Amino acid sequence: MAVIIIPGCSTTRGIKDNQALVRKLTLKGIDKDFADAAVMYVDKEQQPNNWLNLQFYYLFSNKGKKNIGEAPRLLDSNLVEFSRLQIQKFLQNKGYVKAKVADSIIVKNKKAELVFTADQGPLFHVRNFKDSIADPKVQALYRSTRKSYSHVNTGSRFDTDSLAYDRDQFYQVMKRNGYYDFYRQYISYLPDSSYNKSIVDVVMTIDNPLDKPAHPIYSINNTLITIAKSNGRMEGKADTIQVDSQYRFVDFSGRFKPHTVTDYIFQRKGEIYDLDKQTLTTSRLSELNVFRNVPSPTYTKLPDSTNRLNTQIDIVPLKQMSDRVEAEFLFNQGRYGYNLGNTFTNRNLFKEAAILQVKLNWSVLFDNGRAVSDNNGIQNQDIKAGVSLSYPRIISPFNFPNLAKFGVPHTTFATSLGLFYQKGLVERRSFVNSITYDFFETARKQHSITPISIEFSSGTIDPVARKALLDSNRYSYVYLIGRTTFTSGSQYTFQYNAKELNSYADFTYFRGTLDIGGNTLSAVSKLANTPKDTLGQRTIFGYTFAQYIKTELDYRLYNSLGGERQFIFRFNPGIGIPYGNSKQLIFEKNFYTGGANDIRAWLPRTLGPGQFNRAVYGTDIAQRARLKYLDQFGEIKIVANAEYRYKMADNFFGTKLKGAFFVDAGNVWRLHKQVENPNGEFRFNNFFQSTAVGIGTGLRFDLSFFIFRLDAAFKFKDPQFNGSDQWVLVKNFGELFHTGDFKKNYLITNGESYNFMQLNFGIGLPF
Repeated sequence: MAVIIIPGCSTTRGIKDNQALVRKLTLKGIDKDFADAAVMYVDKEQQPNNWLNLQFYYLFSNKGKKNIGEAPRLLDSNLVEFSRLQIQKFLQNKGYVKAKVADSIIVKNKKAELVFTADQGPLFHVRNFKDSIADPKVQALYRSTRKSYSHVNTGSRFDTDSLAYDRDQFYQVMKRNGYYDFYRQYISYLPDSSYNKSIVDVVMTIDNPLDKPAHPIYSINNTLITIAKSNGRMEGKADTIQVDSQYRFVDFSGRFKPHTVTDYIFQRKGEIYDLDKQTLTTSRLSELNVFRNVPSPTYTKLPDSTNRLNTQIDIVPLKQMSDRVEAEFLFNQGRYGYNLGNTFTNRNLFKEAAILQVKLNWSVLFDNGRAVSDNNGIQNQDIKAGVSLSYPRIISPFNFPNLAKFGVPHTTFATSLGLFYQKGLVERRSFVNSITYDFFETARKQHSITPISIEFSSGTIDPVARKALLDSNRYSYVYLIGRTTFTSGSQYTFQYNAKELNSYADFTYFRGTLDIGGNTLSAVSKLANTPKDTLGQRTIFGYTFAQYIKTELDYRLYNSLGGERQFIFRFNPGIGIPYGNSKQLIFEKNFYTGGANDIRAWLPRTLGPGQFNRAVYGTDIAQRARLKYLDQFGEIKIVANAEYRYKMADNFFGTKLKGAFFVDAGNVWRLHKQVENPNGEFRFNNFFQSTAVGIGTGLRFDLSFFIFRLDAAFKFKDPQFNGSDQWVLVKNFGELFHTGDFKKNYLITNGESYNFMQLNFGIGLPF
């Protein structure tokens, strides 16, 4: 028996005396394997409302004038009878051939309970299965492939859904093997049942076409490619090229070279027709992201007896140029700011579907709520400019086979310039250039290789801040942010199951990266015997270079709990090791935690390392103010997240409203003991003590094309304290939204207020 109960609270307001609201649905006598599925055969208008959806309707829809929430589902006896018949038919299709379903309705206080009671009877099984196929070639193909997909076998449960599944699977097999003219209607099943013995004999029949001795096999002939203008019209003069014996290319837009399209057509002249290759062609041309409309190819039979097909592919391109402006306003703990961005895109550079993007971004953060016009209030500024050119193929001096079977490969040339200013502390500049290859090994396995990435970075520390840092024994930080470095490295990333990330299936996701830098420069410097700096590090062109190895893993387990309920566990460790010419990682290669996507109860880059406590900066107000926003970093990172996601309402002001509960744990640690980071190094015997824990809940507003979210996260265990004092939320719960002794003492010792709660606004899911 399966029961679904949805509680009510002021749910019947507005319901007339002769009406009843469906508030409870009960199914009895149904096998547990089919109980959940049977509920779906109850007409939707007779299934109880989601309580929250119903409340939104009452509150915001203005009696149905606005499409918000979910209208009350009122009892309708005709729909109840329809639902009864549907459940009965469902059970009969699942092998309970003699199944009967009865219904009853209980109404009390304008609330109705629907009860469907099933008498399933015996479960019928398949005794014998035979095929009767007139075409010998089709019969051979069926018998050679049947075991790979069939759900209907001797002794199996008699299930008409399985028969339909088998029919569709063999239809796909035929379409992959040249049978362009084959239809599902050629396949039929003749069941012969013995009611007394609860058994069924099944004969599967495939007929030949009328007036033909066999099903014809078709092959591909010529292919016509037409590209319209961006407005969809085929008018004016067109670039017309006979590419080879197969392809004729007609481009009314005048913007494409033929190979841009022909490289992603997988049906070659002389090959037999294959539905999978047809689908693959449509998918890859769409993935180029330069076409607005790529319908499935159309086929025309040649008027002769050769069983050949001419193909036509009609494409509508996107506008070649686009420009997108983005803006955000930021507010957090008395700090205000804005983020302005502009992205210019050319989608078809050099007529080869190469995508050029120019990105500009300017972020400004003001402190203490000062006016935007007050330059003294600027806490930091971050200016970034970047250019990338991405080709939909592998560009290399070596010959590569076509890697587009499972996804479009890309070669991306990128360069970026970054300027960062933090008031009273540092100015940093960086210049990065790279070449990256992305391709798919299978539909689930994706590789990204950056054979060369060259980075030049430099920093200038404010003299007063430099003295304050040295007085606080922050030698590593002075060294990191104040030096000029030249770095050359290579990166490799492997991704598994990224295609499943927007689904509700049970699956695992993995992403691993390996970053190695400085080895080539080290070899060159030793061969050339380049000079060393005052710290004994070799230089290239007068600058020191970094030598390191760094790796990071992201493992996730997604578990479906039915419907749109989901549990996710994530484990995200990483380690970076400097060696050779470097005593520590450069600033950009360290790990940081906090923020909207890992440990959400802490602001970005403010957690750790280990049990480090900012109280070590002393009591001098000016010094603490200068060092207030220092980034906390480490060479080791371990983060774990657990999140439960569920649907709250189907229609909340045009969005699907979802909720989440989460627990985040982890930290960053220094690789070795450092005087500037007391208790900041990684030690197994202190791992739990130095681990932070945050808990929280959030809302997700799903607009289908993107999701924005709001999370409220609370510090639960704070590693900067010791012993039982770490359990800050439990021990100081009364000060969650008020100031008491704990917050007062923290302000005195640390020079800043303690915040239990952190609000995070983000686009997309955190992971």
